[in-house]
Amino acid sequence: MFGKLYSTLIFILFFCHEPSDAQRKKETLLSEKVTQMMGWTSKRSVIRMNGEKFRRFVKAPPRNYSVFIMFTALQPQRQCGVCKQADEEFHVLANSWHYSSAFTNRIFFASVDFDEGSDVFQMLNMNSAPTFLHFPPKGKPRRSDTYELQVRGFSADQLARWVADRTDVQIRVIRPPNYAGPLLLGFLLAVIGGLAYLRRNNLEFLFNKNVWAFSALCFALIMTSGQMWNHIRGPPYAHKNPNTGQVSYIHGSSQAQFVAETHIVLLFNGAVTAGIILLCEAATSDIDTGKRKIMCVAGICLVMLCFSWLLSIFRAKYHGYPYSFLMG
Repeated sequence: MFGKLYSTLIFILFFCHEPSDAQRKKETLLSEKVTQMMGWTSKRSVIRMNGEKFRRFVKAPPRNYSVFIMFTALQPQRQCGVCKQADEEFHVLANSWHYSSAFTNRIFFASVDFDEGSDVFQMLNMNSAPTFLHFPPKGKPRRSDTYELQVRGFSADQLARWVADRTDVQIRVIRPPNYAGPLLLGFLLAVIGGLAYLRRNNLEFLFNKNVWAFSALCFALIMTSGQMWNHIRGPPYAHKNPNTGQVSYIHGSSQAQFVAETHIVLLFNGAVTAGIILLCEAATSDIDTGKRKIMCVAGICLVMLCFSWLLSIFRAKYHGYPYSFLMG
């Protein structure tokens, strides 16, 4: 009987001792990884990774921290202007977290450049940049762990909301002071004040209805072309396909847009407005008949062509849009 008890005790001790060693090794390895990640973060808020670092600190277990990685191509020969803009916003987010009072080792920010980690791009079947991915502490990344860049833009505020959705970590974005806006506004006010002072004896232009009408028209064109959306969302100016090199200025979705697209819409709206003004002037002005005919023809051409191009843009973005003017 005592022999069986002794054998059972030896069996329990033996098989309990092995998991203890394995657990201890796992904790030691995890501690080393976290310490190394914290050391890198203390020097740079965004950790630069290559294939070896990615496999060891992101793919390989154990890991009790989340890693948000920007896959990019910043080398000049890649000619990725969007990558530079996205990199700046990503660093703003990472710096905001790094210098936050709530900073912990729960999440880290990293980047993988194509020229330094092309094997990582191949491993993940990735063929475009910039791309943002979240690697959770356990399990594989899900579909929601891929940031919808084309829909949400790459501003630091939008990225912070995505981080909060994936980890419940709230990051208050703090941007470095930018004095360009106040300086430009001050310069503009100084110019206006100087002109008003020089013409202080003749301020009739302030009561000119054409000046106020032109100012109101410019404001309306800027607002209706989507410039405020650009300011809030921070979309890329355009998109260049890294495989074909083709540049897209019009976004293919109705839920997003490029900055270049808003400039194109602004130009077409302005041209249509100019055409209508020419038609009105041709019908009401007292100039000779020949000039009125020229103004009429020019106005009709501007309205027909530019409005047709506007409708074609809507049809490209809103699939199934039933209307067209000159071209389908």
